[in-house]
Amino acid sequence: MEGTIKGRLLLTTALFVFVQIPAQAQVTVDVSKITCEQYFMNTITFSQYVVMWLSGYYNGKRNNTIIEPDAVKKNEEKVNLYCYQHRETTVMDAVKNVLGFDK
Repeated sequence: MEGTIKGRLLLTTALFVFVQIPAQAQVTVDVSKITCEQYFMNTITFSQYVVMWLSGYYNGKRNNTIIEPDAVKKNEEKVNLYCYQHRETTVMDAVKNVLGFDK
């Protein structure tokens, strides 16, 4: 009897959890087209997502599997400064210009 009640309670709880989650459409973003303006204003996605994606992208191109959080932060600050002054530039071009990646 007690096992049946626990089972029903568990099932009911699971149903409530799934019912309350609204269906969300999957969104794709072409990072190569994100401008510095969009990056700063978070109009496409959160800027931190872009930073982490770009770090992974360029480290992957160099077969580097090591993450250095301090280096990522310093590079982010350099790119942010450049982007602030060149808002129409794409973020990927800003990374190339500031950090010399992809050369």
